[in-house]
Amino acid sequence: MIAIVGRPNVGKSTLFNRLTQTRTAIVDPTAGTTRDRQYGRVDWNGKEFSIVDTGGWVVNSEDIFEGEINKQVELAIEQADEILFVVDSMNGVTDLDDHVAEILRKSRKPVLLVANKVDSNEWLYNTAEFYSLGLGDPYPVSATNGFGTGDLLDAVVEKLPEAEPDTTVDDIPKFAIVGRPNAGKSSIINAFIGQDRHIVTDIAGTTRDSIYTRYNKFGFDFYLVDTAGIRKKNKVNEDIEYYSVIRSIRAIEASDVCILMIDATRGIEAQDVSIFSLIQKNKKGLVVCVNKWDLVEDKSNSAIRHFEEAIRARFAPFTDFPIIFASALTKQRIYKVIETAVEVYTNRKRVVPTSQLNTVMLDVISAYPPPANKGKVIKIKYVTMLKNSPVPTFIFFCNLPQWVKEPYRRYLENKIREHWDYTGTPINIYMREK
Repeated sequence: MIAIVGRPNVGKSTLFNRLTQTRTAIVDPTAGTTRDRQYGRVDWNGKEFSIVDTGGWVVNSEDIFEGEINKQVELAIEQADEILFVVDSMNGVTDLDDHVAEILRKSRKPVLLVANKVDSNEWLYNTAEFYSLGLGDPYPVSATNGFGTGDLLDAVVEKLPEAEPDTTVDDIPKFAIVGRPNAGKSSIINAFIGQDRHIVTDIAGTTRDSIYTRYNKFGFDFYLVDTAGIRKKNKVNEDIEYYSVIRSIRAIEASDVCILMIDATRGIEAQDVSIFSLIQKNKKGLVVCVNKWDLVEDKSNSAIRHFEEAIRARFAPFTDFPIIFASALTKQRIYKVIETAVEVYTNRKRVVPTSQLNTVMLDVISAYPPPANKGKVIKIKYVTMLKNSPVPTFIFFCNLPQWVKEPYRRYLENKIREHWDYTGTPINIYMREK
């Protein structure tokens, strides 16, 4: 994981958008626009890593969010393997830059000094003054036009730590318990492993700060993926909701299926949607567990149906996932959560034979062919499933793949889900020229 830090208005969010090739982070000349973190993925020269955009480090300002933003930056620094310290080559070194540099030197993390806003050669000479920060050679870049970002990414990849050898068993599912603070993550983990502790072992996994707990009782055998953040309660105040996403990142990346905990007494909040979007970005299986159901007064079928509809509406367009109403405290339906997670894992591994796939899908396509585009008729001739893919992936071969639009892809996905059980797992659909 790479963290982007620096004072306000140096172009951190612009750099984030440039490196992730997205427009996720809001960019505005107003200082302090970014308050919450943004999370993205970067793929460079065959190496993939996570990147986090943070709010600008401020002191003694009138911004009521100052304390929370600074805490987020501190947490990002603590969690990161590498730090991109962004400074403004047009304004030079400021007191705030010195302050942030001092924090980074104390962190003892690898730091790359990024001199941003080198939009033309005349600003290149200004980068020399950043040597005074004592963080090595500055990397001149322009996040706006992309100048220097290739050299920066080369340096980032070069300094990335080597992945530790995986000590887990590959063919055993890995389930992550994720959710905002106080949703009952720790309670449900305790409910799962609270008995017969001698058959539970902790294994340091491939991802730093993730802990794999082997669970093999009642006929189940899987790893529970937990982050060290849940255990180190002395490090972070548990009731600050900002931290739930950054803690969830590693657990989600290290898992096959995510069990997303939602607090039944509070309903769905923005933080739940943020964590759901992380699960979607990483193409992981999903089971939604509505916890604390014992505290809800109205447990009628209509109340359950209303709650389910509200969850699916917030998580649309992906709605094909199981929802379980449980209570970690009373252990009501918690083993149903495990059973369902195992089913979702099985769905992820399901392979449909090519002959069966073509028999069904070619009939579906002939009944409702792709709409013609600019007078060109699109003909899909053949479909196959990619073998050994971590996510169910279907390849459709046609004459004009570029003209098959998203609504038709969704139609194909829905038909696949109708005929084969892929509940809880995302599906990839690719169009290729025959």
